[in-house]
Amino acid sequence: MVMSRIKIKAGARAYKIIKSGGFNLNSVATYFGPAVGPRWLISSGFDLTLLKGGFLGRSRAVNLIGSSAGAWRFAAWTQPQALQSYNRLMEGYINTKYYRKDSPRQVLEKFMSFINDYLEDDALPFALNNKRYRLAIITSRARNLVAAEIKLLQKTGLAACFLLNCFSRNNMDLFAERVVFYDGSKPPYFCLQPGYRGSYVRLNEINFKYAIMASGAIPLIVAGVKNIYGAPGGVYRDGGLIDYHLAHQFAARQDEVALFFHHQERIIPGWLDKYLKKRTLDAETLSNVLMVYPSEKFIKTLPDEKVPDRTDFTTYIDDQDTRIRKWNKAVELAAPLGEEFLELVESGKIKKAVEKF
Repeated sequence: MVMSRIKIKAGARAYKIIKSGGFNLNSVATYFGPAVGPRWLISSGFDLTLLKGGFLGRSRAVNLIGSSAGAWRFAAWTQPQALQSYNRLMEGYINTKYYRKDSPRQVLEKFMSFINDYLEDDALPFALNNKRYRLAIITSRARNLVAAEIKLLQKTGLAACFLLNCFSRNNMDLFAERVVFYDGSKPPYFCLQPGYRGSYVRLNEINFKYAIMASGAIPLIVAGVKNIYGAPGGVYRDGGLIDYHLAHQFAARQDEVALFFHHQERIIPGWLDKYLKKRTLDAETLSNVLMVYPSEKFIKTLPDEKVPDRTDFTTYIDDQDTRIRKWNKAVELAAPLGEEFLELVESGKIKKAVEKF
C-alpha cells in the first residue's frame, strides 16, 4: 500500500526515468527550494533525512538553488556542521518574535540576528568550497518605485508591477531584475540558457550573508539590502518576487532530475502570479522535475489543519507563544516525510506512487 502522507509528481522525462526503474538519489543534480515563507518548516523533515544520510551529492556535486526561505534552508546545508546549522535556523526562525510597531528596518535586523547565528563567519570558506553542494541564491534587484523604502511609494510600484504582470511576466523587468548569487566554477545551467533574464554574481565570503538576507527581504515587510559587494548597485529584495515557486528548467542533461519539495500541488511561477490561475509552467520546464508534497490527509493532522504560513504572524501577533508552539508541532509532525520518501525510493515503490504533472 502506497504511503499517504506524501504525494509525488514528475515531469515527462523524470516520470520515464522513475517508471523504468532507473531513478535513484544519484540522479538528482539539482534540489530546488521555493520562496514559501513559514511553509518551509514542513520541508524540515524531508531536508534533515536527506542531510543526515548524505543521500545527495554522493556521485557529483548537487546544485542547491533557492529563493527566500529556500536559500536560507540550503545555506545551512553547506556548513561544516550542517545539521546543527539547520536546527539553529529553525530555532531562530520559529522563536523570533515580531510586533505591530516593528519597522521594516527592525524586521531586517531580526533576520540578520538569526542568520548570523546559524551562519558563522569562520565557516563561510568551508561553505564556498563544499565538495557536495553548490549553492545558488535567487534575489530581486528592485527598480523604480519598488526600490523605494517609503511604503506608499513601494506599494504604488508593486501595484503597477501587479497590473503589468497580468499581461506578461516579462514586464517584471521594469520593476525588478533577477540576480543569482552562485557558488562554483560557473553559474548554474539555467543562468546560461538563451531565455534567461537577469544577471549572476559569484558568491564570496563578503557577500554570502547579504545575499541570503536579501533573498528573504519581503517587500513592504522587510527593508531591502543595499549595494551588495560584487553585485550591481541597488536595493535587493525577496527572490520570490520574480521566482516564487519554480520557473526554470534546471536539468543540464535529459537524465538529470531536479528534486523539489513543495507544500502544495499548485506551482506558481512568481509572487504576483498567485491570483492568475492560468499562469502555469510549460511541459519542458517541468520535464525533469520530481516534486514531493504533503497529502491533504497529512495536512489535516497539522495545527489548525493547515501548513504554517505568513498569516500566522498577524493571527498570533498578541499570542506569539501559541504560534511558536503550533509551528514546533508542525515541524514534529513533518519529521517522517523524508523517511517515507526514502522508503519509496529504496523499495522501488516510487514507480507506483508517482503521477504525471
